[in-house]
Amino acid sequence: MAVFRVNKDKNYTVMSNHHFRNRELSLKAMGLLSLTLNLPDSWDYTLKGLSTICGDGITSVRSTLVELEKHGYVVRERMRDEHGRLAHTEYLIFEVPPTSPQTQ
Repeated sequence: MAVFRVNKDKNYTVMSNHHFRNRELSLKAMGLLSLTLNLPDSWDYTLKGLSTICGDGITSVRSTLVELEKHGYVVRERMRDEHGRLAHTEYLIFEVPPTSPQTQ
């Protein structure tokens, strides 16, 4: 059996294993969540921005975010401007969904 060892001496990310162990998530959802957890808070979390860095189309990214929403890892809030018009979308991203038994 092959043995893989990864030397993690610099430039790596520490995150919860919760999403990796969730058998209901697709590999794509695990990857997109890992990618978003790696990005700085100030990064532009738009469908276009995520699409650009992950190499998938906007439709693919959107459907993956819907999957992550379904499982509680992403909460999407549509923000309105002072005139009540839709301005932008704000995403809350969780390593462990707030409704998960692990958090209670």
